[in-house]
Amino acid sequence: MECVEKAFQNIKEILGIKIFKKVFEVILTDNGSEFFNPLYFRLGKIVSENAKYGNNFIKDFSIALKLEFPDSTGFSTRNLSRMKKFYEEYKDLSNLPMALAKLPWSHNNLLLEKIKDLNVREWYAEKCFENGWAHSVLDHQIDLQLYERQAITEKLTNFKEKLPISQSELARDVIKDPYIFELEGIKEEAIEKDIENAMMERIKNVLLELGKGFSFVGNQYKISTENQDYYIDMLFYHLDLRCYIVVELKNNEFKPEYTGQLSFYVTAVDETLRKEQDNQTIGLLLCKGKDKLSVEWALKGTNAPIGVTSYEVRNELPKEILDKLPTEEDINKHIDINEENKE
Repeated sequence: MECVEKAFQNIKEILGIKIFKKVFEVILTDNGSEFFNPLYFRLGKIVSENAKYGNNFIKDFSIALKLEFPDSTGFSTRNLSRMKKFYEEYKDLSNLPMALAKLPWSHNNLLLEKIKDLNVREWYAEKCFENGWAHSVLDHQIDLQLYERQAITEKLTNFKEKLPISQSELARDVIKDPYIFELEGIKEEAIEKDIENAMMERIKNVLLELGKGFSFVGNQYKISTENQDYYIDMLFYHLDLRCYIVVELKNNEFKPEYTGQLSFYVTAVDETLRKEQDNQTIGLLLCKGKDKLSVEWALKGTNAPIGVTSYEVRNELPKEILDKLPTEEDINKHIDINEENKE
């Protein structure tokens, strides 16, 4: 136990004897929700530097900590091993990236376990703050390869040519390819209306996949001229882009004529719903598949800003994930267009 006693003395010298006990009681009560604290890093350093003693050191150190602070948790051999791994991963950095430093300890452990690249870990950490993800939701998004689908995938749009630079870059950032919608009871041969109805029944799932900023306006949203009614599959308003987003769903491969139809709907929304303070409406076409060259040619032939992406439909979102999602009110599920127009 001599090495353990030296470890305690090391910590006391760093923290100061008078505040030693208080610091441990306050910040080492890890229940999965505590934020990372530099003391975790210090404990990891001590465990790492005593690795030559093998597992016996961690066991003895764990016991000693528990005896010293019987009302605190977070001193298990498993958690001390995590601190060691955390220290060894980040010890060569002058400063821990801010996004990671602000994450809960459990989130950091998950990222360290599943993501090898530091830049990718930072990306997921930033998304946690943007979207308020619980640990289980972060875990699920990693399993769904969100980074690959949103950050580095090739995106087929004409936003650069049709939108101002600031809006163009943000619009491209929010798009994913493919989108993965987890819906209950959908079969492979389902028609577009079946998929759309399932999406409306599981709007929380859909909004989670679409990402931060999407607010649901309506499905089969009617736009009328003097002699004709038209129905948009799904209409959203994006709070960050400050514009309407028209979503058309096609349960087959991309066809050039789809961009013509979507362009018409984008213009119709601009003419009937868009206000002076709103940015230009954007179209998002979701297809089961697409040919890159066909999409690029079709986009060159339209003046409306449109993105074309693919999508997949999978089984119901796991209950433990669904329970962690915001309520419909929290994510601003519905916008009353009639009320907005009265202002």
